Amino acid sequence: MKIVTFERHHCLEAGLVREDYVLPLDRLGFSSVRSFLCAGEEALHAVKTFSWIESDRIPLNGLRLLAPIPRPPKILCIGLNYRDHAREAKMEIPAVPTVFTKFSTAVVGPGEPITIPPSVEQPDYEAEFAFVIGKKAKNVPRDRWREYIFGYTMVNDVSARDIQFATSQWSLSKSLDTFAPIGPWIVTADEIPEPGALDIRLSIGAEVLQRSNTRELIFGVPELVEYLSGLITLEPGDIVSTGTPAGVGMGRNPPRWLRAGDEVVIEIDGIGELRNPVAFE
Repeated sequence: MKIVTFERHHCLEAGLVREDYVLPLDRLGFSSVRSFLCAGEEALHAVKTFSWIESDRIPLNGLRLLAPIPRPPKILCIGLNYRDHAREAKMEIPAVPTVFTKFSTAVVGPGEPITIPPSVEQPDYEAEFAFVIGKKAKNVPRDRWREYIFGYTMVNDVSARDIQFATSQWSLSKSLDTFAPIGPWIVTADEIPEPGALDIRLSIGAEVLQRSNTRELIFGVPELVEYLSGLITLEPGDIVSTGTPAGVGMGRNPPRWLRAGDEVVIEIDGIGELRNPVAFE
């Protein structure tokens, strides 16, 4: 199933997408996607057994979707996690995951503009497959990773390269306002039994700039759950963005930075597509 956050009557609500309509989860007592996640198996059972009626249906067409979790507790990102991207960045294949964060104030949803401030001269795109934590995870062995994944979504790890490489710390350059488009929904884990074999693409206009498959990840979902939960406590609603493949703007000759009027489209098999226009302040 696909879980969304949508706006109705100037309020944010959680919903379940079915075909071309949305069912509001407040009918089951869930006011947000996070509250739905925290309820675990009970929430999933309630959705499957609830007697929905015709008037519950809200047409998906024209409905404003936000990021499925508008303010995630944590956004953990994995750098240099595709072999081809590490090569194009002229960096060694990491022996352990390279982890940085994006601040939740950077999050926007599908269709919302990526807004480039005047201080940024090298804005770049990064298509990423992400997983969403479904329950508290600490010291999880990799063979039990499935128990802690609620589902999967997409992230555009927009990056200000001139800011990123001015220091050794990446988080600020990745956390400018609007630099974390996420969505359009979370696809529950039962819909994607094998996250390690998904095609991932990014295009601007008619040009495909990134094309790969999650089988090229250096550290897959099981390894990341084990590694991260061995160091910090993961909580329901945390998002782990697993890294980007080759083809980013800084790796091209000449570099291909984001431009005003661009529309960036990320597609991942089994999830759908995430579209965001680009604008300059």
